Parts: sequence; structure tokens; C-alpha cells
Amino acid sequence: MRKASLIQFARQLQVSKASSSHCRSFSSPPSNNKLFVAGLSWSVDEKSLKEAFSSFGVVSEVRIMYDKDSGRSRGFGFVNFSREDEATSAKDAMDGKAFLGRPLKVSFALDKVHREPVTTRHSNMGTTFTRSR
Repeated sequence: MRKASLIQFARQLQVSKASSSHCRSFSSPPSNNKLFVAGLSWSVDEKSLKEAFSSFGVVSEVRIMYDKDSGRSRGFGFVNFSREDEATSAKDAMDGKAFLGRPLKVSFALDKVHREPVTTRHSNMGTTFTRSR
């Protein structure tokens, strides 16, 4: 696919998402109590991740994402705090810090977007992408 087509496709997605009332836009505010934590070692489990973040406040939930085929960690997870200020403190302190030998990348988590499947159509004018309705 040509670069111009990709740019046009991205612009169309932004316009359609911004005009759709049931979808969030690309610039929606992050969840202030939920942190996205990337760069996790495969040996990290939920208990050790909770212990690492609990010094910043009350951790209400920890989830590490695992590969469904291999069962191995995908290297990222989520940490929920009970208060926004605790999550902010943890993000500021832990972003870039080494944890079990690997530097962490910590940011506020974005809400999951449920999207419709994309279909492609090929013609002599190029490839077009449409969302199923």
C-alpha cells in the first residue's frame, strides 16, 4: 500500500471516530487510576508486581497479560490504584526504573476501544478500507 493511502486512511479513521458518539476519539483522557506497565521480565508475577507498586499506595488490582498459546508473559500488565494521586506518584517514580533487571515503561492506561472488523476492497483505483456496520 502506498504511503499516501495509509495517511488518507488514518485521517478517515480519525474523522469517523471523532464524529461517532459511541466511540472514543484518539485523544480521550486516560484512566487516572490505572497504569500500563511495559518491559516486564518473564519471571515477574502478579504478586511481585503488586509488591513493587504498593509502596506508593493501595493497589486494588494487578493484571499481567499472558500469551494464550505459550502461557508466557507478554511483557506488560496493568496496576490499578484506589486513588489518582497514588497512581501519579507510582508512575513518576517507577517509569524508567529497573525491575528484576529490566527498565520499566510506565504510563496511564487508555480505555480499551471495541472496534468493528475492517474489510478491504481491491479495485483498479487502489485498496479501500471500510468498517462493517
